[in-house]
Amino acid sequence: MNLAAVRDLSLTIAPGEVVGLVGESGSGKSVTSLAMMRLLPPHARVTGEILYRNGKGAHDLLQLADEGMCELRGASMAMIFQEPMTALNPVMRVGDQIAEAVMAHANTSKPDAWSRAVEAMNEVAIPDAAQRARDYPHQLSGGMRQRVMIAMAIVNRPQLLIADEPTTALDVTIQAQILELLAQLRSKFGLAMLFISHDLAVVSQVADRVAVMYAGNLVELAPKRDIFQAPAHPYTRGLLKAVPTLATDRRKPLQTIEGTVPALHAVPPGCPFEPRCESRLAECAAAFPPLVEVAPHHWARCPVLNPPGPR
Repeated sequence: MNLAAVRDLSLTIAPGEVVGLVGESGSGKSVTSLAMMRLLPPHARVTGEILYRNGKGAHDLLQLADEGMCELRGASMAMIFQEPMTALNPVMRVGDQIAEAVMAHANTSKPDAWSRAVEAMNEVAIPDAAQRARDYPHQLSGGMRQRVMIAMAIVNRPQLLIADEPTTALDVTIQAQILELLAQLRSKFGLAMLFISHDLAVVSQVADRVAVMYAGNLVELAPKRDIFQAPAHPYTRGLLKAVPTLATDRRKPLQTIEGTVPALHAVPPGCPFEPRCESRLAECAAAFPPLVEVAPHHWARCPVLNPPGPR
């Protein structure tokens, strides 16, 4: 059985821009990032185009040979994976793992690669970097392991950084430090960044534009201010209502979106959010809705906002 984990997805990331990709677990965020890096398993099939532009021109990543993709991956394009304890090799010193990324893309000696690894650890504010580079992952705290992952990602000065849930399982203080670090690196190196998270509060701090995904579909795309002040799609509005704020009445339960995200084999033919939507119309279940510009630079996929004809 062929199942579509993500369908009809189109977005752009400009140099120096941060695009936040949000949605519930299972919405297709991580699959999207792995497809961009061409790290999906061999049986997965990606159609369309993944265009990457650098000083050498535009490349369709789906058409590149494996050797060409390996040259870009880890050098021009880098990724911070979701869980550093499983992404890092437990039997290699963290400095060696960062140096390995250097040697994979530069004709350099091992001592020089080690020096660059220590320099990258200094850039991500790891104290006593030369000594900590000799530690194994289990000897570091969760926040330090996350910094090592970031150091590994930026050591070759990429143009595009994909950060997949980089603050998951970190306490609030460490989370704030990681977000500040990413902002500094973005400013210093002019990074374009795809920031993936299920936490709208975190995305509001780092993103310039926000893309909202549901059941493998892009349902809304807009500048951050529009998403948080004038959300158009019912799913986006539901997500925002479920976030507690200082104005939330603690005597009342938090609002939730009734129901669950459908399984891939059970996605309805119309709007995938239709079974859970309080604003649904008859045409919502009829056909998959297009993504339509509902305001300048603000796109949404909703038959309620974009009716197909007179009702």
